[in-house]
This record gives sequence, structure tokens and C-alpha cells, in this order.
Amino acid sequence: MSLEKYHVQTLRCNRCSLCKWVPQPKIASWRFAAACPSIQKYNFHAYSGGGRIIIACALLENKIDYTDELARIVYTCSMCGACDVSCKMNYGGNLEPLEIMHALRVKCVEKGRIPPRHKTLLEDIREYDNPYKEPRKKREEWAEGMSIKDLSHEKAEVLYYVGCTSAYRLPGLARTTATILQNAGVDFGILGKEELCCASTAYKIGDEALMEEYAKDNIEKFNSLGVKQVVTSCSGCYHMFKSYYPPIGKMNFDVLHITEYIERLMKEGKIKLSKRVPIKATYHDPCHLGRLAEPHVPWNGVEKKVMGQLIITDPPKEVRFGVKGVYDPPRNILRSIPGLEFVEMERIREYSWCCGSGGGVKAAFPELASFAAAERIEEANATGAEALVTACPFCEINLGDAIREGKVKIKLYDIVELVLEAMRGEGVEGG
Repeated sequence: MSLEKYHVQTLRCNRCSLCKWVPQPKIASWRFAAACPSIQKYNFHAYSGGGRIIIACALLENKIDYTDELARIVYTCSMCGACDVSCKMNYGGNLEPLEIMHALRVKCVEKGRIPPRHKTLLEDIREYDNPYKEPRKKREEWAEGMSIKDLSHEKAEVLYYVGCTSAYRLPGLARTTATILQNAGVDFGILGKEELCCASTAYKIGDEALMEEYAKDNIEKFNSLGVKQVVTSCSGCYHMFKSYYPPIGKMNFDVLHITEYIERLMKEGKIKLSKRVPIKATYHDPCHLGRLAEPHVPWNGVEKKVMGQLIITDPPKEVRFGVKGVYDPPRNILRSIPGLEFVEMERIREYSWCCGSGGGVKAAFPELASFAAAERIEEANATGAEALVTACPFCEINLGDAIREGKVKIKLYDIVELVLEAMRGEGVEGG
């Protein structure tokens, strides 16, 4: 939706600043009450969800212009959606902060006012089919020696969509995931060098046309394979497939995150976790797997004012409160691992604190990414946990960097690593 269509909403924001905080009933302590990494880092209202809505309003009313400094403020945001959830939980959903901020980025792309690093990322996706500027042939190197089906010329029920980050930056994560699937007897395959980017990065930057181009190609490719499920271990890919691909084309397959699929395989008795993993662990909800993974239902209707002041939507609009993300499967898995003591942080589920790497922040504004990750590490440490577990390669990389930079002793795992370790009680090897 164009930014112009949000003009009335930008006027509706009452400047309460509640978008900066976890909703009051969910605050466990003042120390971990903040919701937005950007405003906490830069401490100026423009860097908050409400501040960016004011910017959008001022642009629409021609009170300010598109400048490089404005672009820097707009893009020093991980687009994590925490402000969106807080706003809706406090006021019921008549305002869409995340949609407004996305529309603002779309406008910045149209005006050619985006940070240089983001411009480069878009160019790299177009040229290399990934934001890392890596050759296609390298995309399948992680699978060497694993005897995995190549779906370019073989058939299987399940496509394991690896994603750019796992394939190029965390090959061990891809190998561990594939090992679990193999030992569970899953009929699966990969696309190897034929796999394309999901275009999550392009969407977050605001290049909707580029995202739709990749979405159409991916949907057509997945449908042609005849697979029943597309399984991914990347939260970023999952949230694109689940939230933004459906309106673009008919998808003849189910999309599952690896945690959802592992939980299903456990219930079917195909995965057994029998080896003790004696560790106290806490779990970090990735934004893309949690609040942002809630299906996005396009709405075309009108707003009406009734009883002089109450605004309603006709037809009723389905509001995304962030509650329908993937929250229980990772927790159910961790609680099923023998010997593992599971503890929660204060900000969890739809109120989770962002690791700071999304929205192009890690590439363009590393100081913000480092700040957000360090804050999350401190929150994890406050639980007394020995290990921090996540289910997203973006989170793993950024949190891992923060652990090394801060010389923190806490261990970091992707959840599949702990699953494979627990499976070794059944004689499972590899990974």
C-alpha cells in the first residue's frame, strides 16, 4: 500500500510513546521494559515508531523533504515489529505502525533516498540472487558428501529450503538440519545452486517490485516440484513464505519452520530425544519467527466512524497482534530434551526484544545491531542460563558476534544443534 493511503493514520497517532515500551501488564522489571532497540540506542523521538510516523506525516504534508539524513533515521530500524505490537495491544489496532514504516521505506526507494549500503544490497540480490555477493555454485557446498536428493531432477515430498544465510554463512546449521531429516526418514531434497533468495532483505528495504519478482519465481518453482511441504530453518525465509508470499500467488504446498516440523516428527515417533543434555537454557524468539510470522491478510475496505467517535472497519479488518507466530514448537522441543532445564527471559513471544540484525541494520548500521544484541545477551544472563538458544541464522550470527565482543561466557546454540545432540542417544551420527 502506498504511503499516501496512510495519511489519516499518521494523523491518528496521539504521540503517547507507548510504542517504545512493552505493554505495562507484561513488564516484569524496569530494566527490561523497553521494546524498541532504535530509540534505546539513539534516545531521540524520531528513532521510535511514533517518531517515524510523524516523519511520514510531515513528508505527506510537504513540511520536510527526502534527504540523506532522513533516510538514515528511517533505516536505523530493524523493522522488528515490537512497536507495532505495543501500539495495537494498547489501542486495539486502529493504527498500523509497521505498515506505515514499510510504506515509508517503499517511498524512500522510489525517491532514491536510501543508505548506500542498502542500495548495494539490492544490487547484489539482483546480480547474485543473494545479498552476500556469493556465487550460485557455492550455495550447495554445505551438502557435499551427504547424499541429498537434488530436486532439479529428482522427486521428493519435502523441499528443504536452506536460505542464503545458512547456505553461505552457517553451513553447519544446514548440515545439522539435513542430518536430522535424514535420520528421521524424511523423503526430502534441496534445490542446490538452483535455489533463489526469498527476497526478505529486498522487502525490508522497501523494494517491493524486486521481492514480488522473486516471490513469483519461487512459488512457480516450488509448485512445479510437486512437494507437499517446504521446510526452512531460516526464520527470515519462513516469515516471507508465510506472511507475504500468499497474496502474490497460489501455493500448492504447506510452509513449515524446522521447529514446527521437528515437533510433528516427534509426535509421529520419527524423532526421539533420549540422550541427556544437562544444560540450563533460555530461548530467544526471533522476530521473523514470532510476531512477524503471523499471516498477513490483505484488507480492502473502508473505515467508518460510529457514535460520533468510534472507528470501525467495513468489512472487519483482521489485525495482526503478533500472537499467531511460532512460539510453542521451539519451547515444546526444548522441554522434551532430557536433562535440559528451560528458563524464560522477561521479554518473550510477541514482546521479544529484537537481536538487532533485521531490516538491513546489521549491514548498514552495525553499531545498532551490536547494541541490540548486547542487550539481549544481558537479559539472557539475568536468567542464570548457561546457554542461549535461538532458531534463526540472522539471530545466531548477531548474538554470536555480541558474545565474542563482550567476552561473555554464555553458550549459543541453534535449536537444531541441541535436537541432534539429544537424538544421538538413539545412535544417530553426523551433522
